[in-house]
Formats: sequence, structure tokens, C-alpha cells
Amino acid sequence: MTGMKRTTEKNLMVFSGRAHPELASEVAEQLGSGLVPQSAYDFANGEIYVRFEESVRGCDAFVLQSHAAPINQWVMEQLIMVDALKRASAKRITVVQPFYAYARQDKKHRGREPVSARLVADLFKTAGADRLIAVDLHSSQIQGFFDGPVDHLMAMPILAGYVSDKYGVEDLVVVSPDAGRIRVAEQWASRLGGTPLAFVHKTRDAHRPNEAVANRVVGEIRDRTCVLVDDMIDTGGTIVKAVDALLDAGAASVVVAATHAVLSGPAVDRLKNSRAREVVVTNTLPVGADKQFDTLTLLSIAPLISRAIREVFEDGSVTSLFDGRA
Repeated sequence: MTGMKRTTEKNLMVFSGRAHPELASEVAEQLGSGLVPQSAYDFANGEIYVRFEESVRGCDAFVLQSHAAPINQWVMEQLIMVDALKRASAKRITVVQPFYAYARQDKKHRGREPVSARLVADLFKTAGADRLIAVDLHSSQIQGFFDGPVDHLMAMPILAGYVSDKYGVEDLVVVSPDAGRIRVAEQWASRLGGTPLAFVHKTRDAHRPNEAVANRVVGEIRDRTCVLVDDMIDTGGTIVKAVDALLDAGAASVVVAATHAVLSGPAVDRLKNSRAREVVVTNTLPVGADKQFDTLTLLSIAPLISRAIREVFEDGSVTSLFDGRA
């Protein structure tokens, strides 16, 4: 065949939705690729329009969108972006969701409830996604909801590294805000060299979302610095009550560490006025100036995401990012 040239050179392209462009820009910069220019706007009735301004044919596409509020708008925009890429002949489409929408609805607690986390996975598969990358899913079973590879990244090394550098590990105790998050606390304790564990025993009313009652502290925390760990802070009620329970039980101080700063409604006021010494979160979700306060520390997740994208693009091992721990 004359005149036909077959190219095997791979082409990495990074696309960003409008939910968290700062994080996407940081990721693209670390990859040395820049963001693909696009037009994106809303029609008067709320419908979303997206068009990419350059050819994406044959590219290895990575579509970043963190599902911040208004969550349904940004999920829909990312779905539309995936559809546009599929119809424009992108070779492979990886959906990057630092914060995965509806992750808390991962099972049925009562009859006639949806499993919305599964529905979100199905929607992205239908739109044309080949692969998902997410950070600290609310439960790891969500990986099985998507019919394709899912890279589940952990923010714990970034958060734990910061905490150990600042506070040392001598008098630390890792605390889970409830019995259900003990597994995460165990991973933290292991990462920090085998620090002791404790948890706050609490009750929840299935009929009242975002509300919890902190009961008693299980574990030895007196005169120690407690690191209270969770995957997300939404309205802040659970965390602030747990901080009070720990200090009332004799803890020297409490440092809160969480991956996803959802910070809905009263969260900022609650945390600002809480007795926590420091609140450490990552920027998987946008935390605007209006949501920042003196005791808040924001760590960037961009290095972790950019390394994962590079490993996927180069057909490397994403597991290697966790020091050999899958």
C-alpha cells in the first residue's frame, strides 16, 4: 500500500469539565500536556453543550471532573464530554473522578431504595468510558460496579505524610469517627508505624440523613494527639461531635484528616468554631476562598492523579503508586 502511513505513536490529551478547573490545570501542567481547549456552556433551560476545539481522533483521552455541587450538573457534563469524545473517534477514554458522585448510595439499606453508585457507573459505561480513575471511594466495592478497569487511588499517603511530618508519631492515636470506618483507620495506623487505634461509637437514624449522635470513645486516648480520619466531611456534624467526644474523654488535641472536603451547608461554620486543632483535607473538590478558615490545611491531590494518568497512559502499574499495596 503506497501513500498510507500507520502511526503507532500514542497521544495523551487531558480534558476538563467546569466543576474544578484549577485541579485539572495543575494535573495537566504536571503531565506537561496542557488542557485541550473547548467550548462549554449552558442553554437557557439548563441543557449543557460541549465541543472540543481540536481533533481528538485516535487520542488517549483523560476527562477530569470532580463531582462537586451542583452534583447532577457536573455528572451530566462529564457524560456529555465522554459522548463527544467517543463520537469524535478518541481511541481510549478514561474518566477521572477525584470525587465520585453518589458513592454513599452503594447498597440498599431498606426496601425500594436505589443503588445510585451503580447507576453512575453504568451511565459512564454507556456514554463510552473505557476506564475509571477515582480517589478514596466511599466503599471499595464500587470498583466492581463499572464493567472495565477501575483505578482506586488513595490519598492517605499524602495526608499521613503531612500529619507525621508536623506532629511526629510518638503520642499519636488514630481515631475512626465510627465503627464502620475502622478499616481506614487501621491503614492509617499501619502507615504511621503502628500507632494505637480508637473509635467513636455512634448511632445513626436511617430516616435522618447527615445526622449522627456521638456516644462514647472506645480506646485509650488520654493525653494523646488524636488523628480523626474519614473519607469525607459533608455537613461536618459527625466530625465535630467526634472531636468534642475525644476532648471530653481526655485527648490532648484533635487533628481532623479527610480526603474529600464536601463542606455542605453549615460545615464551614461548624469546623471553624470546633475545638479541632487543625483540619487537613485535599483538593479533590474545589474549596473556594469563602470555605477556607484559619485551621484548614489544603493539600494538593494533583501529583497523585497525574502519576496515575501517566502510569495508565504508559501501560504501567497504578498499584506501584501505593508502595506495592493494592
